Amino acid sequence: MATTQQPSGPHQDDVELAEFGYRPELKRTLGNFHTFAAGISYISILTGTFQLFYFGYGSGGPAYWWSWPLVFAGQFMVALCFAELAARYPVAGSVYNWSKRIGNPHLGWLAGWMMLVASIVSIAAVALAYQLTLPQISSFFQFVGDGTGTYDVATNAVILAAVLILFTTVVNAFGVKLMARINTAGVFIELIATVVLIALLAANITRGPQVVTDTAGTGAGHSAGYLGAFLVASLASAYVMYGFDTAASLGEESLDPSRNAPRAIIRAIVASFVLGGLVLLLALMSVSALNGEKLSTQGLQYIVLDVLGPTAGKAMLWCVLIAVTVCALAVHTAAIRLAFAMARDNNLPASALLARVSPRFQTPVLPAVIIGVLALAILVVNIRQPQIFTVVTSIGIIMIYLAYLGVTVPMLVARLRGRWQPAEGRFSLGRWGLPVNIAAVLWGAAMTINLIWPRASVYNATAPFHWYLRWGAVLFVAIIAGGGFAYYWFVQRHRTGVLAEHRLQTQPTAPLAAPAAD
Repeated sequence: MATTQQPSGPHQDDVELAEFGYRPELKRTLGNFHTFAAGISYISILTGTFQLFYFGYGSGGPAYWWSWPLVFAGQFMVALCFAELAARYPVAGSVYNWSKRIGNPHLGWLAGWMMLVASIVSIAAVALAYQLTLPQISSFFQFVGDGTGTYDVATNAVILAAVLILFTTVVNAFGVKLMARINTAGVFIELIATVVLIALLAANITRGPQVVTDTAGTGAGHSAGYLGAFLVASLASAYVMYGFDTAASLGEESLDPSRNAPRAIIRAIVASFVLGGLVLLLALMSVSALNGEKLSTQGLQYIVLDVLGPTAGKAMLWCVLIAVTVCALAVHTAAIRLAFAMARDNNLPASALLARVSPRFQTPVLPAVIIGVLALAILVVNIRQPQIFTVVTSIGIIMIYLAYLGVTVPMLVARLRGRWQPAEGRFSLGRWGLPVNIAAVLWGAAMTINLIWPRASVYNATAPFHWYLRWGAVLFVAIIAGGGFAYYWFVQRHRTGVLAEHRLQTQPTAPLAAPAAD
């Protein structure tokens, strides 16, 4: 429980950190807007909507827009639970430490492991979004062929993504201060650009909001009719609205984190919902025609150029590029904090090295480099597999939803057993805690099933057809979860425990007086 005075103990911002037995090592420099920027840049309105509109529209037509408020409603329940946890435990590697604290060390490790692998996969997936925007700004950025060859787009995407990952690796290695400055500037530009885009689209509307009732006949190929098409299309929104826990993961580098982190989590997801929903709605209302093939291939990038023209449209696409950049930076940053948190507990191979904080940059440098290298390795499989983008993206999101369940499920169990106590005087759901928590668990389970379902229309929609693509998400997630936990159970759990160099050294107490002689 947070206290108001700690005259002889840790600094007020470090009280909750001391509960885990950790000593403060990361420099506290991030204010309220920095933590908000971390959360909203991970969600990244312009990155997600521009990256996946083509998939949502192609799968469900204009009516796919309704998946946006649906996903928000479910994820908002999760965000509220996380906000309550962030007020109580604002520590690095939020999902890992939360699951460990309210569940048990084994569940905490599995949740952290899934989140870590998912974050590395997500870095690669976000970086691939460069390909969707840069060649539309100029053909100069299509370095491989002219974009019409079988492997032109996939190979070029890897090259562009590799450049972005190298950038995020260098920035994160040089410390949180540089990262925060770039991230804050990028988020500011993204928010301004989003508001400007909304205004420009609104000024060019050609049809009414009833457009969101148009299914474009997409339910015809599904046995469940439009419901089947909508469930597929909803993945486009599910792929966007996550990562709000990043604000809490930077808790050890934030000022007054138990107050700022919960606010940042809620503000990030609400702002993303409102602004992203308006962008999607007004794009559908303003595009010149709804039956063009480019809507389901080039997506929002095509709409922006169609509505705003080449000059203003390309200027807006540059802003999208900035959003993609800071999104990749935020995902990389969150992954580093998670790796540091797990290594500090000696829960990863070579933990002593991974948990080492650079005295010069005051950040874990080695995790930044290793995570960057692993994300680059994931990109390699994209070179000869044009369809792998959807598989890579889906795998990352599925594991994040599973990691979130690794928090919301034990939190619900703790509530039912009367063991959950929110931080006194901080954000609390009060009597709404139980129904919100139940809704968060049900939502997470339902969407995880929807995400992992091996549909050909999601994982292998066009030739070449391969069984491992269609079942790629199921197989990869099973291998990562099963193999990872087997390694932990037989090897790593016997070594777990806060490393001595990261352990809080408690002050020695005066010896008790000797008992009086009989």
